[in-house]
Amino acid sequence: MAVKIRLQRVGKKKQPSYRIVVVEAAEKRDGKVISKIGHVNPLTDPWEITVDVEEALEWLRQGAQPTHAAKRVLSKAGVMRLWHEERFGKRGAEEGDKPAGSGEAEGAGDAAG
Repeated sequence: MAVKIRLQRVGKKKQPSYRIVVVEAAEKRDGKVISKIGHVNPLTDPWEITVDVEEALEWLRQGAQPTHAAKRVLSKAGVMRLWHEERFGKRGAEEGDKPAGSGEAEGAGDAAG
């Protein structure tokens, strides 16, 4: 069963609001929902984004693929950063939390000069 995380439009005409939902990939836009994990209101400035982070991460762990629009919303909510850190680790953790700019590249330039 292929599962997607996508946006489901709700709201009145010219006043869109979206639910972030988990559905089977073959379902229609407003088809049967497996789970509702958040909502987005793009009419506010900044966008009002509410996401159940733990549930979203659980679906990503199980292999749910976010659509492009859903991935942008999840990124703004910080879910994709957490997912990336969980999968690949934090960038500076392996190097003793050094800043990204420090390393051997700077030392090699100093030795040559």
